[in-house]
Amino acid sequence: MKPFIYLLITSLCFSVNAQYKIADITPETLIYKEIDTIKLKLHIYKPIDFNPSKTYSCIVFFHGGGWNSGSYKAFSRQSSYLASRGMIAISADYRLFNTHKTTPFDAVEDAKSAIRYVRKHAETLHINPNLIAAGGGSAGGHLAAACGNIEGLEGSNENLQISSKPNALVLFNPVYDNSKQGYGYRKMDGRYLEISPLHNISKGAPPTIVFFGTNDKTTPVASSKAYEEKMKAVGSRCDLHLYEGAEHSFFNKGDYFIETLIETDKFLESLGYIKGNQTLKNTQ
Repeated sequence: MKPFIYLLITSLCFSVNAQYKIADITPETLIYKEIDTIKLKLHIYKPIDFNPSKTYSCIVFFHGGGWNSGSYKAFSRQSSYLASRGMIAISADYRLFNTHKTTPFDAVEDAKSAIRYVRKHAETLHINPNLIAAGGGSAGGHLAAACGNIEGLEGSNENLQISSKPNALVLFNPVYDNSKQGYGYRKMDGRYLEISPLHNISKGAPPTIVFFGTNDKTTPVASSKAYEEKMKAVGSRCDLHLYEGAEHSFFNKGDYFIETLIETDKFLESLGYIKGNQTLKNTQ
């Protein structure tokens, strides 16, 4: 990338962040799962005025990266903002192909372990076990949607008496169609029907908000419309927000970041996870 282009992009990003002030919260970390020498962590963003005598709603985020790579930091700004709104926001590690030579099935198993861990330790974490949302972008959106819709794919040592199903979903350009018409079909080794959220929607699916760009060349926008139709057919809420001309991973860039965060705030407020109006402050 040429220097002047880099400076322009940097300036635009700085302009957006300067215009809207978001609290910068440093996460605490704890290990929620160990597989041999692998230690998977939860990165926990607590409200600035955190009170251990209170119980909080929660959202668990999963980063994208095609189940191959990525970092919990992908949702650091969303996590910090929602923590500033009175939630406990968590960004979860999970096993990745580039690091651990694992499959999407292992990633789903880890995502379910993360949700179950949070619910199992809800009292210690000061979390309401009935107000646990899951969110994510791209492959991370797939993991959140899989936790919300798919039975099975649990680890062998999991306590199945504790649910790994989130109570709500916040999905950013998610991968939820793993058929040939969607994304990741070759990675599923002929088992796409087991792991594709679009093909496993049933009555009781958690209320969901989806953000999708109409020019997404990684995951087809048609899958979002099909997901919305299936959700409505089983009587579940699905708020689909389409962004004309936006491409994959648009939600973390420029004005789209603010727009999707405001809609996330409204959605969670409507479900009782947070109270009052959004607090993104326009400093201009």
